[in-house]
Amino acid sequence: MNLIRSHVDVRLFFGSINSLMLTALLLILPGCGRQSDVPDTPSSVSDEKSSGAAIVEETADETPEAAFVFEAQAYEASAEQLLAARLPIEQTTEGWVRLFDGHTMFGWVIAGEANWRIKDMTLMADRGQACLLTTTTRWSDFELELEYLAGPETNSGVFIRSGIDPTDPAIDCFEINIAPADNPFPTGSIVKRQKGETVITAAEQWHTMNVVCEGESIVVKINDEVTSQTDEATTPRSGYVGLQFRSGPIRFRNIRLRPIGMENLLDAELSQWKQYEDMPGEFLANEDGHLVVEGGKQQLESKESYGDFTLLADYSMDDPKSNSGIFFRSIPGDVMMGYECQVNNETVDDNPLQPADCGPGGIFRRQDARIVAGEPERWNSILLSADGSHFATWVNGLQVTDISDDRKPDENPRKGLRLEPGTLIVQGHDETTRATYRKIAVKTSVVSLETEPETPVED
Repeated sequence: MNLIRSHVDVRLFFGSINSLMLTALLLILPGCGRQSDVPDTPSSVSDEKSSGAAIVEETADETPEAAFVFEAQAYEASAEQLLAARLPIEQTTEGWVRLFDGHTMFGWVIAGEANWRIKDMTLMADRGQACLLTTTTRWSDFELELEYLAGPETNSGVFIRSGIDPTDPAIDCFEINIAPADNPFPTGSIVKRQKGETVITAAEQWHTMNVVCEGESIVVKINDEVTSQTDEATTPRSGYVGLQFRSGPIRFRNIRLRPIGMENLLDAELSQWKQYEDMPGEFLANEDGHLVVEGGKQQLESKESYGDFTLLADYSMDDPKSNSGIFFRSIPGDVMMGYECQVNNETVDDNPLQPADCGPGGIFRRQDARIVAGEPERWNSILLSADGSHFATWVNGLQVTDISDDRKPDENPRKGLRLEPGTLIVQGHDETTRATYRKIAVKTSVVSLETEPETPVED
């Protein structure tokens, strides 16, 4: 059976020392609600073969007074398990992705001493110090939906627009509480922002939480019933999604998110793009208004530049060897001098864990996709998040890359870290290229000052 292993890699971001990434087997940070000396931006290791996040498991004595000993854990998932975690195209074309694949902690980082682990395709914790398990990707405007199971006295929560170690939910995050009815902010409340309407949620049963966060508006539903809403979510405007362990057992599963507010850049006239007539191949809109990329080394370049953004593309290729790509933060007017999000479905020996050419969603020459989640002869979706030096991609709802570029700054992303805005480029790779795109939608990120990563200073 083909297996992919979710290795332990502790990711810390040190803006003051050129985005240096530290990979370790053990992460000891203060619990949530206490000050931390560690910046609140986790980052992924840039090793092309890395695939995982920090996960710890309690191995100490079971008595409450016993000291905790945390040992690094690794999880394995087969290609079949990961591919089964993909979402239907009807959902991914709307931007839905899984934040948790059910088998690994790829795309997550733990910030403290609690026994977060995976059991029966759930993320769970029941002992340790209060802390968050957070995504490594920051989100601004989105819809989040998940299921949770809590004990009768459990005090937990879902944090949005958060740092990895928030200190005050009235200031530096929004906490959607999971707590008993006699808590000052019972389940469904926005802690220190708005007490929610009482909703009956039986303990030891699965319940659904839905949160729509758009601009200054947040609406919270528990089991389809609105519990709290506010139009005063002014700050912070961007941050991580965090799952809290505080007291009592808590489990989470089916964690999905879709960005809100992306604008499709494709139209029949390709009015938002620049073509280069002196290059071979062609770009044209077919009878359905879809962009067809055909033959030759060619590029279609956006007229606007983008720095930090979220991008959603729907693509189709009949031939698995057909090669295209979406370049970003490119040098305007130059020939494909940018980061490249690969669009290619080819595998080695029909093994989806071995991409033949970086894999769809892979960041070319930076990190291969951990699995080829795209397929020929169907519509596939790629969601790309570019946030400072951190990039993450999902193909058909499954996260396939998680990387921070720790190179020295350079104008050309082929040579080093580029944080400056640049153009988007749709690539025609060679004479065999034939790809169709029906959507390339983008939204520029809104990043709050509180969580803005520092720009690395060149040596």
